[in-house]
Amino acid sequence: MSAVANESRKRSKKRYGGGQPNKRWKGSFLEVGMEGILITCNMNERKCTAEAFNLLNEYADKLYGPEKFEDDNESSSQEEDAEEEDVTEALKKEVAQLKSSGAKKKRRFQAFESGANNVIFIRTLNLESDKLVHHILSDLHSTKKKKSRVILRMLPVTGTCKAFQEDIVKYLGTYLEPWFKTPNCATYQIAFKARNSSHNKRDEIIKSVAGLVGKLNPKNKVDLTNPELTIIVEVIRAVCCISVVKDYTLYRKYNVQEVVKEDTPKPDVTTAKTETDTAEEKEKRDTEEKDKEEKKGKEENTNDKNVAQDNKEGDEGEVDGE
Repeated sequence: MSAVANESRKRSKKRYGGGQPNKRWKGSFLEVGMEGILITCNMNERKCTAEAFNLLNEYADKLYGPEKFEDDNESSSQEEDAEEEDVTEALKKEVAQLKSSGAKKKRRFQAFESGANNVIFIRTLNLESDKLVHHILSDLHSTKKKKSRVILRMLPVTGTCKAFQEDIVKYLGTYLEPWFKTPNCATYQIAFKARNSSHNKRDEIIKSVAGLVGKLNPKNKVDLTNPELTIIVEVIRAVCCISVVKDYTLYRKYNVQEVVKEDTPKPDVTTAKTETDTAEEKEKRDTEEKDKEEKKGKEENTNDKNVAQDNKEGDEGEVDGE
């Protein structure tokens, strides 16, 4: 019975991949050194990936032109040259072509596992992910045209490092120079979030990064209301994803669902103040008029008393004269 049980357990492990790492996902996780875009979604990662590819390719074609595949042109030219060579050389080239075509081609957008639920990572090649994402959000904000259903936020990743505080501070010391080192300066805020990572405390990371920005240029100031730049620090497991973005508040924290909504009009402070001043002035005028009426009434009463007194004195004088 024990031998049968052991054999059944081995078959079960082999069938479901137990006891061994899943080779299918080897090399498909987010790693240090990659650049791309973190995309959050609502429960449906597969549909999110499809929407992300459609959206990114649509705008990348506008900015950078259609994606080109040079391998296809090379293979066709090699086939033409092979006809002029002997059979042996032609066979060797054909074998080389088959091997190269079997290799995985690197596309400008490629999906990777992020290491967190409801978050995917799209690696980018030969383009600037921060400019691409900003262009997408700018267009969505101006047109108010909804182009996705499950994508929530699109965060560019232009730098990655190990997710330990000393590594993050060391990496940012050089990374942040183009934006914050003298003579450059800006108002800023820090957006930090950690997923599946418990060794980084939010307050400590923010304090360290803010101190580093202050050392680069004392004129850099924190602004939590409407900063010029936002330093995004996203920690997922052992990888820290970093970027510096513009219009983070205007584009609703880079949320593609929120950015297409109509902006709620803010109350006009000047109008509200004028209305308040008008009400206060009206109340003041009413009070002054009331005071004037009361004063006038008192004066009339005083005059009436004086007239009565004069009449009385006149009557008494007439009696004495008689």
